[in-house]
Amino acid sequence: MKVVIQRVSEAKVTINEKVKSCIKNGLLVLLGIGHDDDEKDSEWLIKKIINLRIFNDEDGVMNKSIMDVDGDVIVVSQFTLHAKTKKGNRPSYIDAAKPEVSIPIYEHFVLRMEEVLGKKVQTGEFGASMQVSLINDGPVTITMDTKDKQ
Repeated sequence: MKVVIQRVSEAKVTINEKVKSCIKNGLLVLLGIGHDDDEKDSEWLIKKIINLRIFNDEDGVMNKSIMDVDGDVIVVSQFTLHAKTKKGNRPSYIDAAKPEVSIPIYEHFVLRMEEVLGKKVQTGEFGASMQVSLINDGPVTITMDTKDKQ
């Protein structure tokens, strides 16, 4: 699994000109699921994401987690995170999981994130054409890949 995590002061997902999800202070998580990913990858990522100390404390130092600031989360599926660009100019998405594999993992990820956070997690819509807008706070943007455990 690959993720791009952005600390946001505001984020929203719009589908067909209708706002599907909207948060203020929190995290926008773009989630790419590969064909060999599983629920263990979800568990590792969730633990890392909720404990990332990327929110400012009283002294302006990034020392607080999403849990510490009671922030909100939007999770958006994004197969394009698995783009291969080595050959030519047209990306290959061969490493991205097919929907029959990725949808259950995506749903598990969102449900487990809700359980751990103790609150509703906002989402995009799997497979939909979405417009994602955000105000990246900092900016703070972090990438992780469960294959590298980084």
